[in-house]
Amino acid sequence: MRVQILPSLLIDSFLIEDTKRFMKILSIVGARPNFMKIAPFLAELRNHPEIESRLVHTGQHYDEGMSDAFFRDLNIPAPDVNLEVGSGTHAEQTAKVMLAFEPVLLAEKPDWVVVVGDVNSTAACTLVAVKLGVKVAHIEAGLRSFDRRMPEEINRLVTDALADLLLTPSPDADENLFREGVAPEKIKFVGNIMIDTLFQSLERAKSSQLLEKMELAPQQFAVVTLHRPSNVDDGTTLTGILEALGRLQAELPVVFPVHPRTRGKLAEFGILEKLAGWPYLRLCEPLGYLDFLRLWSNSRLVLTDSGGLQEETTALGIPCLTLRENTERPVTVTHGTNRIVGIDPAKIDAAVKEILHGTSFPKRIPELWDGQTARRIVECLLNP
Repeated sequence: MRVQILPSLLIDSFLIEDTKRFMKILSIVGARPNFMKIAPFLAELRNHPEIESRLVHTGQHYDEGMSDAFFRDLNIPAPDVNLEVGSGTHAEQTAKVMLAFEPVLLAEKPDWVVVVGDVNSTAACTLVAVKLGVKVAHIEAGLRSFDRRMPEEINRLVTDALADLLLTPSPDADENLFREGVAPEKIKFVGNIMIDTLFQSLERAKSSQLLEKMELAPQQFAVVTLHRPSNVDDGTTLTGILEALGRLQAELPVVFPVHPRTRGKLAEFGILEKLAGWPYLRLCEPLGYLDFLRLWSNSRLVLTDSGGLQEETTALGIPCLTLRENTERPVTVTHGTNRIVGIDPAKIDAAVKEILHGTSFPKRIPELWDGQTARRIVECLLNP
């Protein structure tokens, strides 16, 4: 007996097969460090018609200077969803993200939630997704400072304990996860996605006119960034760091894009007036990604308490002094141009002297920091 397949059934079958071939990925960003990490991933997703990509911005960083400018500079599409949670204490912000993200996740029903880095949004969205049975992939997994006083360290630990796929930037991150008992099949060493963004943006950054506007000559100035609460919330600590910068600016002009939190503390502690008397310390507003890249990539040295800048300076061989007592990115010290100097003004002075008076730093790029990390991540998601 011959079975006849009706046209309507053929259409239904086609639709079922067509639906099956699509994978839906919900990517999460919340704060400025996330933007540089998500940009190349989103660009790579656009090369895969079998993947439906949706972007959720939690709004953890929500002002023009800290968010919108970075979206433009990095060619990140407008978010499909903006939760607009705004600022608050760590508990308030985490709770706001969880409450706002849950209905979005229920409506979107993705195959994967992809989180990046270590901000409050990263941990909050991971927790919501896991409780709803949605798989989570963590880009930049396995980093550890081993300092639980850092809120970011708590976010890293929580996210990595819950995520289904841990995408690591360096072999030391793999080792951290192995020691914590993570199943090896969950861990994929893919390289550093920040370096994808860096390499893709170098040529575009040359169009920035920032150096000309500020009358800066390449290799003839230093750059500093400060934003961590441990450095800026204590008046004594902040004053000590700035005194070291005062001695540096007497030898080499220093450009200081001031984070809003830091500017508030400088005013609160009455330090702004003192800084105004240092002729070669240049304070400016936070910069967009391309302007800031043009600035630091042409500098003689960088002083920072940022995590990402430790990696970027390593990739380009720029001497970096990290104003913290530890780093979750030790490969930048063992393989790169980064030095951990802490907050002791004498140690900062000594390290600056080494750089300015001829001590060379090694210039080695760590394994898989090659600009192809986003491609490897998508391959892992398609074939976990």
